[in-house]
Amino acid sequence: MMMGTGRNHRRWDHRPGFSLGEMLVVVVLGSMILIAVLGVYGRANQAADAVLRKIDSPSWASEVLQLIAEDLGRTVGTEDMTVQIRNGFDSGLARAELVLRRTYHDDENKEQTLQEIVWRAGRDHESQAPGLILYRSYEGISLEDKLLDETHEDWEKGYPFVPICRGLTFFQIQACKGDELVDQWPAGAPPSGVKITISFAEPRETVRGVLDVADYEKIGRTIAIDPTRKIKFTLSGVPDANGVGDPNQPSSQSKEPSSRGPSGGRQLPNERITNEPTPRPARPR
Repeated sequence: MMMGTGRNHRRWDHRPGFSLGEMLVVVVLGSMILIAVLGVYGRANQAADAVLRKIDSPSWASEVLQLIAEDLGRTVGTEDMTVQIRNGFDSGLARAELVLRRTYHDDENKEQTLQEIVWRAGRDHESQAPGLILYRSYEGISLEDKLLDETHEDWEKGYPFVPICRGLTFFQIQACKGDELVDQWPAGAPPSGVKITISFAEPRETVRGVLDVADYEKIGRTIAIDPTRKIKFTLSGVPDANGVGDPNQPSSQSKEPSSRGPSGGRQLPNERITNEPTPRPARPR
């Protein structure tokens, strides 16, 4: 505020501020810088996740396959055991379900479930990248973990499926039927073996519109069901040419009368065998 010399009036000093256009330019530039920083951070995070997934995927796959093999080893081998295998797709990703069920008959001869284990994979809706979550469920009369299962709340019992791992991109279970592998096995007697294939690699879209993983990025394991079962072997009646016969039985050569002399030639009927040396013919002079 400045006072005039000749007149008693006041004059205000007006200082110019930022215009609306300048403010918009600053906001746009700040947004562009922020978007660039977030893009770099996102790409770095994706690269780090890909590296960690590639490092940890073999160990994760081995642990999952070992857990399923332990369930198969504990439950099979009984007459009241049934196995069911189903395969399908969930949002383009291959997924499977394995059901191991044991039953018994009560006093009223009604069939009851003694033990049921379910392995199932489902779509991970919380992840931005396409992937599956592997679940395991256990139900039965006897508690699997007697220390922890008794302390479960009632609301926890309503969620029997427990997530085992996430990030799966391929999960397939096949039953061994002779020399073939089948994708579907109805609930009944267990097959001779089960092949489980799993992968955590990045999937790629195929021409059929589904997501698949390269074969060299899949990890598989074939598990024999009840390896101690009785297997009937049928032997063919054709004798083995390279086999060794019974030494106590006379051979076919010894049964035939020898018709050869000691020198390996055929012996004539009236030929006399002596130990005298054979006379040499005289040299012509």
